[in-house]
Amino acid sequence: MTFEGRNFDILAGITAPIIAYLAFTQKKISRNGLLIWNFICLALLANIVVNAFLSVPSPVQQFAFDQPNIAILYVPFSWLPTFVVPVVLFAHLASIQQLLKKI
Repeated sequence: MTFEGRNFDILAGITAPIIAYLAFTQKKISRNGLLIWNFICLALLANIVVNAFLSVPSPVQQFAFDQPNIAILYVPFSWLPTFVVPVVLFAHLASIQQLLKKI
């Protein structure tokens, strides 16, 4: 779950300002392009959430036996699963809803 590992959702955050600029300022990305980008970002978010869940020391742990993901159990890293992930999920779902309303 590092930048070298399976944390591909960082690409969503890196590309977000570029996508926003191209879609809303330059008008080079269509609604369908924004929908596709949002669904890809949701898939990346789901990927990291599943990886994080399966890396925490618990009966369902499947990854990271040599170094379990215990950081998210402590502040400030506990903000990731309790605040940041739900906000990102809500933002993508709200964006998708708004984009689908306009079609």
